[in-house]
Amino acid sequence: MKTNAARLLDQAGIPYELRAYPVDPEDLSAESVAAKIGLPAEQVFKTLVVRGERQGVCLAVVPGNAELDLKALAKLAGDRKMELVPLKEVQPLTGYIRGGVTALGGKKEYPTYVDETAILFDKISVSAGVRGTQMLLNPEDYVRAVNGVSGEIAISKR
Repeated sequence: MKTNAARLLDQAGIPYELRAYPVDPEDLSAESVAAKIGLPAEQVFKTLVVRGERQGVCLAVVPGNAELDLKALAKLAGDRKMELVPLKEVQPLTGYIRGGVTALGGKKEYPTYVDETAILFDKISVSAGVRGTQMLLNPEDYVRAVNGVSGEIAISKR
């Protein structure tokens, strides 16, 4: 199945692999998805929707086995404080439901911050924009596709 995220990568000429997995609505954790697609949790990245008091909505892409460091993200984004967006606002803001949020092909483009650990891998896994499908792609291609910020940026804590 082609999602908006897959179409966006196709248009940009970025290679990727789609990997389907069975969905358990009771367990949408990145760790569970990682086990189902056969990758370590640190290689499966989750996309979180965050809001700053000055900068507004942004996306944080962090390893599945890590927690978002809101203070580090706020500092990086030039904000004093950031907080996760309430779940009820995620779909109206992104067009994606919980477990299918991705920085690719959303309702609107938001500033995207990708944790520095992404560059440790040849390929990372991110949601394809729908529950039950992950995309595997080169982290540098991913950052370029989302016009994200990466490099020496630690926005997660283990």
